Amino acid sequence: MSGGVDSSVAAALLAEQGHDVIGVSMQLYDQGQTTAAGQKAFGTCCTIDDLYDARRVAAAIGIPHYIVNFESQFGEHVVSNFVREYMAGRTPIPCSHCNSDLKFAELLDRATAYDADRLATGHYARIEQDAGGRYRLFRGADNSKDQTYFLFSLTQPQLARAAFPVGHLDKETVRAHAHRLKLGVASKPDSQEICFVPDGDYAAFIERKAPDALRPGTVVDGAGQVLGGHGGVHRFTIGQRKGLGLSSREPLYVLEIKPDQAQVVVGPKGALDRTHLTASTVNWVSGLAPSDWQPVTAQIRHRHAAAPARVRAHDEGRAELEFDAPQTAVTPGQAVVFYDGDEVIGGGWID
Repeated sequence: MSGGVDSSVAAALLAEQGHDVIGVSMQLYDQGQTTAAGQKAFGTCCTIDDLYDARRVAAAIGIPHYIVNFESQFGEHVVSNFVREYMAGRTPIPCSHCNSDLKFAELLDRATAYDADRLATGHYARIEQDAGGRYRLFRGADNSKDQTYFLFSLTQPQLARAAFPVGHLDKETVRAHAHRLKLGVASKPDSQEICFVPDGDYAAFIERKAPDALRPGTVVDGAGQVLGGHGGVHRFTIGQRKGLGLSSREPLYVLEIKPDQAQVVVGPKGALDRTHLTASTVNWVSGLAPSDWQPVTAQIRHRHAAAPARVRAHDEGRAELEFDAPQTAVTPGQAVVFYDGDEVIGGGWID
């Protein structure tokens, strides 16, 4: 229970259906931390107010509520990974790591300690079990809220114990249930930020955590000609146009980041198009990796429209994917998720 409307309604619906429900919230960081300027170091997501909201909802629907401290795990699996990835010239997705490494790993273990059969969340996703007993993961019914892009790492044992009570609903219906049940969070807005970067200044956050990120380098064109300088590769991501500090007759975009040389390569927008990518730490939801090319649609960003492609597995958890048509800004560090219609086939991290 994050304190938001989706997880609150998920808990309330399960309790209304007669299930024995325990509410659990994760404390992910020290609420008292401040920046050097005296501002809160963390944002409006997963704050102490959210934890209080979750506790009030639990009291309203008559279930016990516990707060589990995952500060060290969050720092290790999410924050440290975020800093390392940016310094390596990649663009990470902390929400995916939070789901895979905390909610469906650490928290699922904690659920076992509470003698709970299932771990239910407010994700917009659906799980079905086929005739052979295998669990299948599908997009949420509300396509605009679908969150399967962040859940590609779920395994068969995890899916067997996961539940998504609002996955078959749209957001309007979820809020209607919250009003019907008189939950205090019924009109609470969705969180849109990364919780540990409240002001959106990723570079400043990374520099506070890793001062050696401030390594000056050069901005070059595709031929290697130096066009300017920069204060660290962590300030850039593939496809970026603003903040390059360059004057040019045509718009320039970040095409490649070379952290070893402290170099950022820029060029015209058309040079961002790619039809091929490789991915690592790939998870095949069914547990069965395709040995030959398999047609899929593939999504390379949360808001990217899944595009027709084909994928095949390689050794050591890797995969190769080819799009039917070029896609713009295929970005190392982001996730690529493979779909067959609405079903999640698998996914991994773009290299």
